[in-house]
Amino acid sequence: MIPTNSAVPEVEPRIQELDAAPHSIHIGLLGNYADTDETRFLLTPEACGLLTSAGIRISMEAGAGVDISFSDETYAEYGVKIVQRDEALKCPVVVSYQPLRAKDVKKMNNGAALVCMMDNTLFETSVIKVLLDKRISCACLDNMLSHHDMQIFADIVDEIDGRGAIMYAQESLSYLGGGKGVLLSGVAGINPCEVLIIGCGTECIAAANAAAGAGAKVVLMDNDTSSLQIARQSCNYPVELIIIHPRVLTNRVKTADVIITGNTTRPFEFPKSLSSSLKSSVYVLDLNESHPSISLPRTVAMALSNPLVNFFNEMSIKDGFDNMMKTTPGMQMGMVTFNGKLVDKLIGSFLSMPSIDIRVMLSTSN
Repeated sequence: MIPTNSAVPEVEPRIQELDAAPHSIHIGLLGNYADTDETRFLLTPEACGLLTSAGIRISMEAGAGVDISFSDETYAEYGVKIVQRDEALKCPVVVSYQPLRAKDVKKMNNGAALVCMMDNTLFETSVIKVLLDKRISCACLDNMLSHHDMQIFADIVDEIDGRGAIMYAQESLSYLGGGKGVLLSGVAGINPCEVLIIGCGTECIAAANAAAGAGAKVVLMDNDTSSLQIARQSCNYPVELIIIHPRVLTNRVKTADVIITGNTTRPFEFPKSLSSSLKSSVYVLDLNESHPSISLPRTVAMALSNPLVNFFNEMSIKDGFDNMMKTTPGMQMGMVTFNGKLVDKLIGSFLSMPSIDIRVMLSTSN
């Protein structure tokens, strides 16, 4: 029987939830804060159906799927119980794209787990202190490594950001977007637009592939030759790979119609002196400050749902969050707090709070 809520009409379920095992996982799925620009979400209804059919219970905050254009009724059809936010916060495992604010963490049960993506919220002293006081185990998906040592969750979002950046650029160049009404790609008798991408991260390579695939002339620059050699293997289309050199950079900036900057191998700051060399119609986007995937939340949810189904199924097989974390080194890389201790060195350093290596902590407990 599928649990229902008075605010949600009864529907015939597509997937019947199996009888829960004695130690089955119970997930509280939360929506984004209404006063932020965040739209991204972690699980589609179909993904929830795969989990509920495996005996995993899901209680979702009413209206949580609105940003990806899915109704509560659709989630209910896949075995999800629709509840108020406070009830979802009481689940043993709380799942949210955004880290929770201190007021919401206080509503969680002591010793519960929070699974989310990393953002600036976790660099607030008030949030960390309440996570520690409540002994909440907080895990950031984008810092975790897969069994193949890949940052699979981070890479998915980065790729969508990179491809979305080219979508933004084309819209900006178009007449409807306030541009001069030009196309990225060339047509017979006309040169294509020039796209300059600075950086070799996943998002930059995705942007390069998207731009080159659309027919633009693409230059990818970085300050490390070996990174450019590795990037060549990931470029599916002809892309010029060039080391950052002052004179070369200046020449490329002067002719670029689109400039996208991301993370370079070594620290690099775009010279302010080059601002006067930019075309008046150039489109500039810094992927460290802007996240185009916010405009593509359903794509994000669909892409993240695939590894998350495996993630939670493995958690169920290993009999809970703690057991999975203790036996999965890649998951340990994403831990921020555990058992009342701060285990993220970067956050500890930023907040001037003591932190401990989780591997040392686990070896001592054994």
